Amino acid sequence: MPRAGGVARTDFRLVGRPAVAWPASSAGLLDPRLRREIRQGLTTRPRRLPVECLYDEQGSALFDAITLLPEYGVTRAERRLLDRHRQELCDWLPSSLQVVELGSGSGETTAGLLEAHAQNGSVVYHPVDISRTALERCRRRAEEVGGVTVRPVEGTHEDGLRQVARRRLPDTCLYVLFLGSSFGNFERTEARGFLSMVREYLKPGDCFLLGVDLVKDEGALIAAYDDALGLTAAFNRNALRRINRELGGDFDPAAFAHRAVYDRRERRVEMHLVSERAQDVAVVSLGLRVRLERGETLWTESSHKFEPGEAAALAAEVGFACVGEWADGEWPFALSLLVAVPSPGGP
Repeated sequence: MPRAGGVARTDFRLVGRPAVAWPASSAGLLDPRLRREIRQGLTTRPRRLPVECLYDEQGSALFDAITLLPEYGVTRAERRLLDRHRQELCDWLPSSLQVVELGSGSGETTAGLLEAHAQNGSVVYHPVDISRTALERCRRRAEEVGGVTVRPVEGTHEDGLRQVARRRLPDTCLYVLFLGSSFGNFERTEARGFLSMVREYLKPGDCFLLGVDLVKDEGALIAAYDDALGLTAAFNRNALRRINRELGGDFDPAAFAHRAVYDRRERRVEMHLVSERAQDVAVVSLGLRVRLERGETLWTESSHKFEPGEAAALAAEVGFACVGEWADGEWPFALSLLVAVPSPGGP
């Protein structure tokens, strides 16, 4: 699952709330690009929904609760790594930073890192997130950290980076954070495109801290995406409730079962909603009616897992050098500190 949170030039969108700093550019599931993706996903097989459907106010609250579950070790592993290696990161990075966090969530994980960097110099923090509630919570949490100026950015991953890069302050280092397991939501053919997009908006010497969930025991992975309390099931079904509310759908969430499966060949956990009966579903805003057979699924999320060093090697192909990589031993998870290096043709 992402923290919050598409090789060609994919539009790496995140739908969010009106921002404090810059103009709004999205409108929930009414966003034209999302409407197209939802229509296409519901009318082709296997049927899919964009991962953004999971993250409205209720979905974000459910995900925050999921991160506290004993089955879901990603968040605790990441916090352990940040706590252990915070000083190394501060020693490596310059004192004047503009921090851009893609898929910031509630900001709890990042607050300690911001505090450490603020003790070394000036920090301007730009959280970017899909959830209105999460972005506001993140803003409030970050404003509690002394020495940090908070300027939330609303829109897409790429919009956020573009806006900050165009307005970057003189003599500062852009420091992009993409934490949790959000990187795993991209298909492997898309992951390189995402890294290339990030590199495009950075100058040599700018930095990128990337978190990835590593391959581990299959039973532990399935439990993390199908917890005993059923919070992940509720989180998954909430995508249907959101479509009903924002697009005039008439899905019956109770008629769908949550299913998590692990694809060994692709090294990914998939989340599906399984139709428990044959049913006709309408989505009025899309002018769409879909026939779902019993047992047919809606694929709502993929979460790819990585071998140690794999993500850093992929980043090296598009203009990054890995200057530090740390893995957690309790729950296999890795953080890589990547630095933008000069390309043969320019920045």
